[in-house]
Amino acid sequence: MRIGIDVGGTNTDAVLMDGSAVLAEIKTSTTSDVTSGVVAALRGLAKGATFSPADIQAVMIGTTHFTNAIVEARRLAPTAVIRLGLPATKALPPMVDWPDRLRSAIGDHGYLCHGGNEFDGRVISDLRPDEVKRVADAIGAAGVRSVAISSVFSPVSADFEMQAADIVAEVLPDVHLSLSHQIGRIGLLERENATIVNACLRDLADTIVDAFTSALTTVGISAPLYLSQNDGTLMDVEFTRKYPVATFASGPTNSMRGAALLSGLSDCAVVDIGGTTSDVGMLTRGFPREAATEVDIGGVRSNFRMPDVLSVGIGGGSRVRGDSDPAIGPDSVGHELTERALVFGGDTLTATDIVVAAGHADIGDASLVRHLDPRLVTAAIERIAHDVAEIVDRMRTSADPVPVVIVGGGSVLIPDALPGFAEVHRPDHFAVANAIGAAIAQVGGEVDRIFAIGRQSRDEVLDQAKAEAVDQAVAAGARPGSVQIVEVEEVPIAYLPGNAVRVRVKAVGDLEFAATGGAR
Repeated sequence: MRIGIDVGGTNTDAVLMDGSAVLAEIKTSTTSDVTSGVVAALRGLAKGATFSPADIQAVMIGTTHFTNAIVEARRLAPTAVIRLGLPATKALPPMVDWPDRLRSAIGDHGYLCHGGNEFDGRVISDLRPDEVKRVADAIGAAGVRSVAISSVFSPVSADFEMQAADIVAEVLPDVHLSLSHQIGRIGLLERENATIVNACLRDLADTIVDAFTSALTTVGISAPLYLSQNDGTLMDVEFTRKYPVATFASGPTNSMRGAALLSGLSDCAVVDIGGTTSDVGMLTRGFPREAATEVDIGGVRSNFRMPDVLSVGIGGGSRVRGDSDPAIGPDSVGHELTERALVFGGDTLTATDIVVAAGHADIGDASLVRHLDPRLVTAAIERIAHDVAEIVDRMRTSADPVPVVIVGGGSVLIPDALPGFAEVHRPDHFAVANAIGAAIAQVGGEVDRIFAIGRQSRDEVLDQAKAEAVDQAVAAGARPGSVQIVEVEEVPIAYLPGNAVRVRVKAVGDLEFAATGGAR
């Protein structure tokens, strides 16, 4: 048995699962202190099913805390960034494209040092240890405890980043270090931005992990804790402390993974409808399709691994305006739904009121929306279906028929059919698909680097990358016999010597449980 929890900005969903069977589910309000909301969810599960804390083998949690911290520019640690690239890159200093509110929130501590590589691996300039030491002293004098280190083309050669990290750690042994080659991909500013984002979340990661651990202890659960990554796999608490940025967009990812289990489909479109927005993504072989370009997080462009998700402002709290051709959203009453919607005695017409008036949902007091014009109700239902279908259609990459799975607490907004899509599924437990996705998440390993195909053949290089990805998954806690390669991507790089090719391989496997019942 395992517990899956998804901590959202408004609600915290939790499920108790035995294998693929859902034994209990609960939806509670998210609390500002994290701990009490998770404790309430865990205690709610205990009321829905009888189980002993000793029966729980693992607890998996997906959270939006780190994403919200960046979006709101709150609870961010003062962070310094050291870029290795002089005499190049002076024209665009670190954080040059950041919003002022975020740059102010973490302090404007940017430093340029010599180092870096050309695109073909040649050295731009040698690293100067004394220069890095002087910068480290300045960082320490400023009281900064988290440092991001980036180097030009570090995915080609990470030597300078590693050397600089050793120097900074020697001068400032208690500082948190984030290295760009471990986080982002090719593209200096985007990779550097992702590293800075990770660095400014390191203190918050410690706080959140400690809060989750405390919540489990409060209810007597001693099982290992894992957090959801944005590729649908798990990471343990120590990895989370180092790489909190890996949790970004884990909510939509969990919903898609949960939708795959509940519907039995591994290749489909998933629409996750909440109170404010609808998130649409594509599942390929049971995992979310990744975004191919840079992603924007709170106004910061970055290029680390993220699911390809498109959002539209349609949710249960979306405001409805107009009569014959009503507009749905994008503004929403959000968490004030139970105060402002008509069915709860409020004065604002929302999408929830529409579906209750149509007889598609039993929420609040239906008598309070009987006065709505049936033509308005019908037109609004059709508008919601049309807008969602249009977003799903934009996410398709071919004209082949694609099934659509509808999940999320707001999925009652969608009728049983979508224009242009013959196959629409609304599975059982759809409201807590995100928590189910967290509970069933697997353990992954990934290799993403540049190989020079010299004396080795292409097949030998791919086999080497696959073996490394499998080994990483096993080292992360996957059961060896369960690990499979789920994605292989190779991109020839014509401008690098030695017949270079960038290879990305992803392997996933089931979490291995020890004989005592806990996860390894």
